[in-house]
Amino acid sequence: MPHVPASTALARFRVLDLSRVRAGPTCVRQLADFGADVIKIESPPGMEAPMGGPRDGPDFQNLHRNKRSITLNLKDKEGVAIFMKLVKTADVVVENYRPDVKFRLGIDYESLAKVNPRIVLASISGFGQDGPYRDRPGFDQIAQGMGGFMSITGLPGQGPVRAGTAIADLSAGLFAALGIMTALLEREKSGSGQWVQSSLLMSQIALLDFQAARYLMTGVPPGQAGNDHPTSMPTSAYKTQDGYMNIAATGEAMWRRVCQAIGREDMLENPDFKGEPDRSKNRVALNAEINKALASRSTGEWIGILTAAEVPCGPIYSIGEMFDDPQVQHIRAAAKVKSRKLGEFRIVNQAVGLSRTPATIATAPPELGEHTDEVLASLGYNETQIEELRKKKVI
Repeated sequence: MPHVPASTALARFRVLDLSRVRAGPTCVRQLADFGADVIKIESPPGMEAPMGGPRDGPDFQNLHRNKRSITLNLKDKEGVAIFMKLVKTADVVVENYRPDVKFRLGIDYESLAKVNPRIVLASISGFGQDGPYRDRPGFDQIAQGMGGFMSITGLPGQGPVRAGTAIADLSAGLFAALGIMTALLEREKSGSGQWVQSSLLMSQIALLDFQAARYLMTGVPPGQAGNDHPTSMPTSAYKTQDGYMNIAATGEAMWRRVCQAIGREDMLENPDFKGEPDRSKNRVALNAEINKALASRSTGEWIGILTAAEVPCGPIYSIGEMFDDPQVQHIRAAAKVKSRKLGEFRIVNQAVGLSRTPATIATAPPELGEHTDEVLASLGYNETQIEELRKKKVI
């Protein structure tokens, strides 16, 4: 089956996907969803590398839609030669090997650029392409810990807590996709490709955002604040009659509206809660008073009352409840995909909307090597040559 573009936005670009597990595939998914011709290059049968879960499982199906798959043994000289023929036709190569692997295989940026000076190579690593930790394997939780994120997540005194999803992997992939798009835009002027690099560690540090910026300017490391906002209170998770909800109230005008909406105008006169610095300092007592007031009604009732008072608030959903929410359904957070093997099922939709050339889920993830013959045929290989390559385990 030839390439079926998921969108016209990036349909003119070809991407060679060497990535595995999560960070690299997250990057490439962004390009595939907007129509790039993504050729996923995998090891031949019997030589498969870990992909981060079973091929028919939710991780693989969510990360590898809108791609074609070929098998190619890059440890074989003939396999590398075929890969370089593909590089001549491509715009982007994405890999998340350990930094030294691409040099051993002969597919580093300088080698690729000799074949195609316009090529953009995106390399995603655990800690960077050089430096003292260059050769360490990268794992999301390790990066969360080393990047400082776990030190500010969780309840005060609880000890370090990881985020509930692979934020270092995901952000490294998204930053890499942004770098690729920037390099492709720059190439329109210069005519030359370049080497794009992202790492789990740097991406995790970037996600610290204001927490890191405040430390760099003040020298004071932030601590754990649990569900409380570090400085703007009352912004936290609060207990209602039947569950929990979030309230986010910043500034004096909103603080007044909160007190009026929950029937606790008396808190406006409490000297411990007079200004935002005082409310932040006395957050334990403040939260206790708000929880006491919210215990009289359900989450749904309070959301109606507080929304009417123009106070930002919302329920705290389980994932199942989230997908049942009418706004979540309206923005089509889940998308249907049809697989010849697995039938029809839902996966997570593309998060970015474009008005004229939107992303779509055009095809389910490919089977291993499903498109090997057609891709090699497009490079000029005939059936006999392809069969010979298969016998030699090059493909």
